[in-house]
Amino acid sequence: MSNWFRREVLVKEPEKLGDEPIDITSKEYSVRTTAQEYGGGAFMISGDTLVFSNFEDQRLYKQSINPNVKPDSSPKPLTPDYGGPLVSYADGVFDSRFNRYIAVREDRRNSSSSPIATIVSIGLEGKDNEEVEVLVEGSDFYAFPRVDPKGKRIAWIQWYHPNMPWDKSELWVGYFSGNGKIDKRVCVAGCDPELVESPTEPKWSSEGELFFVTDRKSGFWNLYKWFEADNEVSPVYSLNAEFSRPLWVFGINSYGFLPSRQGENYILCSYRQHGRSYLGVLGDAQSSPYPLDIPFSDIDNISIGYHCFYVEGASAVHPPSIAKVTLDEKSLKVAEFTIIWSSSPNILTYKPYFSTPKLIEFATEVPGEKAFAYFYPPSNPIYHASQDEKPPLLLESHGGPTDESRGILNLSIQYWTSRGWAFVSVNYGGSSGYGRGYRERLLRQWGIVDVNDCCSCARYLVDLGLVDAERLCITGESAGGYTALATLAFRDTFKAGASLYGIADLRMLSAGMHKFESHYIDNLVGGEKDYYERSPINFVEKFSCPIILFQGLDDKVVPPIQACKIYQALKEKGLPVALIQYEGEQHGFRKAENIKFTLEQRMIFFARLIGCFEVADEISPIKIDNFD
Repeated sequence: MSNWFRREVLVKEPEKLGDEPIDITSKEYSVRTTAQEYGGGAFMISGDTLVFSNFEDQRLYKQSINPNVKPDSSPKPLTPDYGGPLVSYADGVFDSRFNRYIAVREDRRNSSSSPIATIVSIGLEGKDNEEVEVLVEGSDFYAFPRVDPKGKRIAWIQWYHPNMPWDKSELWVGYFSGNGKIDKRVCVAGCDPELVESPTEPKWSSEGELFFVTDRKSGFWNLYKWFEADNEVSPVYSLNAEFSRPLWVFGINSYGFLPSRQGENYILCSYRQHGRSYLGVLGDAQSSPYPLDIPFSDIDNISIGYHCFYVEGASAVHPPSIAKVTLDEKSLKVAEFTIIWSSSPNILTYKPYFSTPKLIEFATEVPGEKAFAYFYPPSNPIYHASQDEKPPLLLESHGGPTDESRGILNLSIQYWTSRGWAFVSVNYGGSSGYGRGYRERLLRQWGIVDVNDCCSCARYLVDLGLVDAERLCITGESAGGYTALATLAFRDTFKAGASLYGIADLRMLSAGMHKFESHYIDNLVGGEKDYYERSPINFVEKFSCPIILFQGLDDKVVPPIQACKIYQALKEKGLPVALIQYEGEQHGFRKAENIKFTLEQRMIFFARLIGCFEVADEISPIKIDNFD
């Protein structure tokens, strides 16, 4: 698969373990939607019918996946041709009652910067250029249109500017009339002005009961059930844990319904607590989930299959993988766990080199507050440092910034730890996975809380004697690159840093944001004075240590001029600095050779300037200004 023109293929698991997976979509198509910029939810299957979004033109196509039909048979377009990828669709479901497909539509025909979001229905007959029908409109954003088993009701999530979906959203239910239109609707959650919540992931059980996840009152995303007769909701199970995650992409799937057993209904659910994921089964008569023991400690999505379910997850020794899980019919214990796809197959050969992450808690600058991180000590079975030498540290600030670092097997991290470095990935205040209160620490405080927490984490590791205080480095990508640059500009904790397409100018970022995030930065920063004072680009004279910058020349989110200005300022100041710019790369590098080069040049840059050791790998270093 090319890293430059990456084609996303829908793949079917092989009939027998060990056989090759089967491509369902042919090479002329790429299953990907650009709706809401980040996409997700690009396909849906019902029986032998597949509907998917094609990346090149953003149209929806219908294809038979019957094994008797060749995979390369031409899919049939379902949506009109607008002469280009001007209209996108995502998060769709089948509505068998009216023989149609219902999805979120993002229409950019009149404005690319402010597209119109609606929920629409698309006929499955595939009539040439038949216009879709709008079912729900008026809100800024929509997600999770879900039709009940009898096709009488539809649930959906909607939200308005200036909120992100994890700030405040609404769950609605609409009732279909005889012609398929919605003639009545009711707000289930999120419309009470006295109650701030962000409902998400609505699902109908086979009995037609509506379940969803929300963070009302407790501040944690927990499972709830709707009682239609009196329009009341009640928690299914309450726990200080997250049963969902921020809606950056469509189609997230954190729970599902298992087939009923002996008249009892069961919900298979995943949740995160204290930095790890858990999987459990919750029955009608249970007060808490029955835990399922699987090797994954980190779970992204689950999907119910025939007499089994699938888990997308990872662990400290498993890279991102997909596993098939079968439960014992009587005990509900895991009877079989099989990894059917792995991002790095056969990686366990190198297990002796793996550095196992440890979740650490450390005090922040706010009295009584704690923040979290995953610490990876250096690990190599062949080489050992002397007892009196402490390792250098590379601290990583994750992107988002409403995102979360996870303690899983990441080969890029192992690259550092296998070469004598300690590595720490910080979940600063504002990260997801720890509830609304923790997530909202960053509101109007971006560039302060995250910076303080990264510095506090580094000092904590120094105080424990785990790392060398004189060899502390920081790195980050995009929003994580902003935190790294802000830390290097406004603090003196770190001795060197690396920015990968890092944000340096907050006002420029805000002015160029797409609709989905157009108010996101305002909520995280505040007023004009804050925009100016927290932008490293305005204080280049404050940088006081070596920095290496990596930048895509086609980056529209962070224009190359920002990295160039920082580079020039450090060069004129006499500080060691390097700038690497990639032709054809945008915001985030996709070419394999560039990803590899970036990793290696960061390593040798830090090693030469503050590491005080030779890199064993055969790497040709680039020229460092004011050093070489």
